[in-house]
Amino acid sequence: MSQVNTPGSSDIEARQTNPLVSVIIPVYNATQYIAEALDSIFAQTFTDYEVIVINDGCPDTPNLERALRPYRERIVYIKQENQGVSSARNAGLRVARGRYVAQCDSDDAWEPEYLAVQTAMLERDPSIDLLYPNGLIFGDGLGAGRKCMDLSPSEGEVTFKSLITQQCTVTMFATTRLETVVRAGMFDESLRSSEDFDLWLRIAKGGGRIVYHQRVLARYRRRGGSLSSDPVWMCEHILKVMDKSARTLELTPDEREALEQQRARFRATLRFCEGKKALFQGDVKEAIGALTEANAFFRSPKTSLIIFLLRFAPRLMLHAYDVRDRFIFRTDTKF
Repeated sequence: MSQVNTPGSSDIEARQTNPLVSVIIPVYNATQYIAEALDSIFAQTFTDYEVIVINDGCPDTPNLERALRPYRERIVYIKQENQGVSSARNAGLRVARGRYVAQCDSDDAWEPEYLAVQTAMLERDPSIDLLYPNGLIFGDGLGAGRKCMDLSPSEGEVTFKSLITQQCTVTMFATTRLETVVRAGMFDESLRSSEDFDLWLRIAKGGGRIVYHQRVLARYRRRGGSLSSDPVWMCEHILKVMDKSARTLELTPDEREALEQQRARFRATLRFCEGKKALFQGDVKEAIGALTEANAFFRSPKTSLIIFLLRFAPRLMLHAYDVRDRFIFRTDTKF
């Protein structure tokens, strides 16, 4: 059951004409960041937009609503039981009135020109269904201070195959035409993660045109404890999306071959991450088994050495990883 609260009566006249853009922000366990996200949106140089905030059953709802209080006259607020990010995004889409939809995660932020640049490009070229810019990584962990496209480049035309092979990676700051998202079936509510990847694949396979540019228009926060910081979780859900694509989409032989290669790669990556996790949990036997399975695909001399050391000097191996994390990466990568 969802509860929708629209802006106050002072805004009714302003809302009689549909906005050009609907900004959708799902929130769960990000109360401390929501004000920063909203401030960045309300600082936009482009002003023809509405903001839809979806409380997806936050366990700290009283604190969230306290943080939202200064903005309540300017947002559409939806409160629902926890159903996952896909359900929250769809709840926003169902009430969205804009021609375009811009997704903003509750712990991220936009540069002031984000909407001005994105909407201008979409208005100039009606053939574009989805447009994504570059972003800057900030917060905790590896990559802070670097651009998103430095770590996940986009090269060449965006197609189903280039998305599957990660030749192109849609950033989390995409702006789409609402009709395109609805036509593609919106977000799959059975997915608790990688729901955007699944939707982009369906849009591309359905003939939608996806375009990118290099201008940095947003900031992506990396923080410990988020689902995206857990590589096991992420690999599991990317594999779910790939399995679904293989099962439900009519793929060409070339697309299916690329998909199968990436499924094998991500299965091996999952086993590697599970092996590393087992190592730091003290389960040396499981670590050896998982890393051995992963290395049957990767055939990495470094991983072979790790397996050898785990068999004969597990404490030394664990200590070496700890030293690397603390003094080289200056972070905790044990997840």
